[in-house]
Amino acid sequence: MKRLPNVTRILCLLSLALTLATARADIDVKRPDVDTTALPTIAPGWADLNPLRGDAEAARIGGLAFNQTCARCHGENADGSRSPAPDLRRIGMACKRVKDPALRARCQSDADHFFVQSVRYGKQKFGIVHMPPWDSVLEPALVWSLRSFVETAPRD
Repeated sequence: MKRLPNVTRILCLLSLALTLATARADIDVKRPDVDTTALPTIAPGWADLNPLRGDAEAARIGGLAFNQTCARCHGENADGSRSPAPDLRRIGMACKRVKDPALRARCQSDADHFFVQSVRYGKQKFGIVHMPPWDSVLEPALVWSLRSFVETAPRD
């Protein structure tokens, strides 16, 4: 097998690096058009556990926002079974099987943290944006509403 000359290899690597650096997910990152005034006031910042868990109105609002911003990749009504992006309903599912309450809370905290970090900072691998960051677009209450919706979305 013949090796490429150094100049050709360098040009190939530079071309690949430029391609990866400029690759972007084709996603319109804008705040969903949902009324969040019915959401309860939550403490500023990011809690360890979803402060809106179990709030039906938060889940409803989260569902509206999800279908405007996330469904394109994660499936309408969070049914990601046939979508290009992961099925978000699986995040934290194993926590329900943990019997010890303290361990279950820790498990749920880890799942909530993973969800929030993914939404805030997006997903990027090798310079390719698979999911854009939403940190400057979505406020914490809306992100927790999305989490509440995803947790309660039905699974067939």
